[in-house]
Amino acid sequence: MEQTIRETIDLHAAQFKEISAFIGANPELGHQEFMASSRLIEVLEEHGFMVEKAVLDIPTSFLATYDTGKPGPIVAFLAEYDALPDLGHACGHHLICMMSIGAAIGLKSVIDELGGTIRVYGTPAEETKGAKVPMSAAGLFDDVDFALMAHPYYAYEHSGESLAMDAIQFKYFGKAAHAAANPYEGINALDAVLQLFNSINAMRQQLSSDARIHGIISDGGKAPNIIPDYAAAKFYVRSASRTYTDELVRKVLRCAEGAALQTGCSLQTSNYEYSYDELRTNAALSRIFTDNLAALGINKDDIETGKDHGSLDLGNVSTHCPTIHPFVKVVDQRFSLHTKEFRDLAMLDSALDAMVFTAKALALTAYTVIANPELLLEIKNEFKNNS
Repeated sequence: MEQTIRETIDLHAAQFKEISAFIGANPELGHQEFMASSRLIEVLEEHGFMVEKAVLDIPTSFLATYDTGKPGPIVAFLAEYDALPDLGHACGHHLICMMSIGAAIGLKSVIDELGGTIRVYGTPAEETKGAKVPMSAAGLFDDVDFALMAHPYYAYEHSGESLAMDAIQFKYFGKAAHAAANPYEGINALDAVLQLFNSINAMRQQLSSDARIHGIISDGGKAPNIIPDYAAAKFYVRSASRTYTDELVRKVLRCAEGAALQTGCSLQTSNYEYSYDELRTNAALSRIFTDNLAALGINKDDIETGKDHGSLDLGNVSTHCPTIHPFVKVVDQRFSLHTKEFRDLAMLDSALDAMVFTAKALALTAYTVIANPELLLEIKNEFKNNS
């Protein structure tokens, strides 16, 4: 059956590469991925998947299903396809989507003999308001036995960790006045924002080493001779756990309230993006993926320890079902994600070849678990014990 999976993916490799290259050449921002989602839905329907479009009324999302009608595990493959502002597909999401869809099509070639269900989740806007968050909250992963995806990179890494994150906006409202003629009549909203930054910076010494708090001034006034009656800042608050991130947010909110009291401003706070939970890698599932990479010719010694690469909406999925998010080598030079250099290299034929290779590794991992109930039990027991 492993040979059938590999041959099926090879048979359709040209199609997978063409779609990936098309999406890479036509980048679309989160929740605007209409061309990408259309092409992905088209290929899934062509290969016998039933597709629900606009899941949870998210226009560019989808849920594709192939059900054997026989008892067996439900395996989820996650597809991302949003691009970055100005940079395009500098995070390789044009590869991610076809890694997962190629894997699903490969697995479909043998799953009728095994039993079970394949799902492909089309999840828009990973870079901002990631659709995996509302999908998780709505229970769309609660019956999934395990979830798989892989991320393009310049090296192989085991599935590791990510940071829980909240995105908070602070709006301060003061009173305008002429900054030279009668500044004493004003209430300076920009001073409140500056005090917020100073308070957070003073707090850093007392934070855990995994904490990350970083922000920008999104509005600082209109002219230097006018006391700003409005100013705003946006912050990301992150740490290695949801529990500690919630504690950090409470501290940051107190800093914000203190800045308002000190300056006489009023304050409004809001979350301007979804909150992400930390990724909880399932070690047993990660080991099986590594074993399949090795079976395909990758030296295990060349696979690095999983690192923290920031925050992922996949973290929310990992609190609902066993999940992995390994990094796979698609470029030969050590350029970081979210750079023009990585974007350009990720469009080369060699990167598309790596996409096809990774689709095989993902499909074979799913097959290994489905074909070996004792491995699935190990995966689910680990998830239960760590929940």
